[in-house]
Amino acid sequence: MPDHTVGTREQWQAARQELSKLEAQYAELGQKVTEQRRELPWVPVEKEYRFDTEDGSKTLAELFDGRSQLLAYNIMFGPDYERGACPGCSNLGDELDATRIHLGHRDVTLICFSRAPIDRLISYKERMGWHFPYVSTYGTEFPFDFGLALKPEQAQSIPQVKEMIDNPPPWLADWAKQIGAKLEDGLREGPSFIAFARDNGTVFHTYTVMAPDPFVAPYHSFLLKRTPKGEPEEARAWRKDEYPD
Repeated sequence: MPDHTVGTREQWQAARQELSKLEAQYAELGQKVTEQRRELPWVPVEKEYRFDTEDGSKTLAELFDGRSQLLAYNIMFGPDYERGACPGCSNLGDELDATRIHLGHRDVTLICFSRAPIDRLISYKERMGWHFPYVSTYGTEFPFDFGLALKPEQAQSIPQVKEMIDNPPPWLADWAKQIGAKLEDGLREGPSFIAFARDNGTVFHTYTVMAPDPFVAPYHSFLLKRTPKGEPEEARAWRKDEYPD
């Protein structure tokens, strides 16, 4: 017998109907969140930023690639990471390429940011087989201005971050080995989605969200929530070329 409640089809149907009510409430709340997100004020980006890309230096406006909306994911890959980007962020990166064609036809350009130098991003992108534009914020104030990274003194001033650095759980110590960086350096990167709009030549910052928000998670996590057993407790975020088998 499975280690789970076993019942009749009638019992399943009754329980499913109860769950449907909760799912409907969840969907309604999600719609309200979406509406409120769209009502956030747009803030003009007045500072000039230049980024290193595979096609040379570009401004923030040029990253839109002719569209009016820019959505970027900030992959945790700091200048001090010696073994590559965060495995969890890499999982999400694996799933972004397939969405680009659909977003592009809806006036949205999708890219990724990281703070490591561009040559390391290009090398890692080739290793992972990614195709999205990968942009380096190395040497700019952009990630600090928009909360995508913390300066050392900022990290030390946040109790939760300081606690993780001083007393890391085993999984976090293992994560530090995976990225090849000290925790005090690794945890200064913020896995985040950030959105911008461009209107009449002005670029506006519209939205930022950071993990552990469910939006900042690989799509396979969404799918696992629909499976009977869900995410295994012992599951580890592997880069796709590092699975033991």
